[in-house]
Amino acid sequence: MERREKRVYRKKVCKFCGEKVKAIDYKDTMRIAKFVTERGKIIPSRISGNCAKHQRMLARAIKKARLVAFIPYTTV
Repeated sequence: MERREKRVYRKKVCKFCGEKVKAIDYKDTMRIAKFVTERGKIIPSRISGNCAKHQRMLARAIKKARLVAFIPYTTV
């Protein structure tokens, strides 16, 4: 019988913790746009690697930026 190798996954590091960001501003569209898919969905923290605190701040900033029309809700 063949033995399966165990894969060791590295925990993704929160980009905002690494840069020591205190607050995520909704007007910083270049930073926020990286965490939104082409269809307009917010990328989950398990994929982006953000911690829970920064993921909540990011979601709030994205929703606020959509409301003020800095970021589109969806692309057609």
